[in-house]
Amino acid sequence: MGMMQEFKEFAVKGNVVDLAVAVIIGGAFGKIVDSMVKDIIMPLVGKIFGGLDFSSYYIPLNGQATGLPLAEAQAAGAVLAYGNFITILLNFLILAFIIFQMVRLINKAKRAEAPAAEEPAPTPEDVVLLREIRDALKNK
Repeated sequence: MGMMQEFKEFAVKGNVVDLAVAVIIGGAFGKIVDSMVKDIIMPLVGKIFGGLDFSSYYIPLNGQATGLPLAEAQAAGAVLAYGNFITILLNFLILAFIIFQMVRLINKAKRAEAPAAEEPAPTPEDVVLLREIRDALKNK
């Protein structure tokens, strides 16, 4: 029964629950960014570069024809799907930039929320008196 109790204590700790929520939200957010890249950004980039779909760019590695769609080429043999890699890399860069901006805003909010630095405690009277005596002795 001790191990179950330990697991229960571990599972209800704030950090574990926060981590679980972050993973779930991060997964959903990743899908949103993936859709944004795949459905909005890459078609615009393709249109700018002549109406091409980057995700279908590949280099066949077994000598097959290059006119096939990517899925058929992959079924026919090994291919180097660099267009798909470009799409996923762009997805990652956008996601990393958005997360960076979120962390930056959170840090800025924490700094604004942090209490002002406290004034140093006043020097005790006996220390002040000893300093005055020392200074008086130095001047003689």
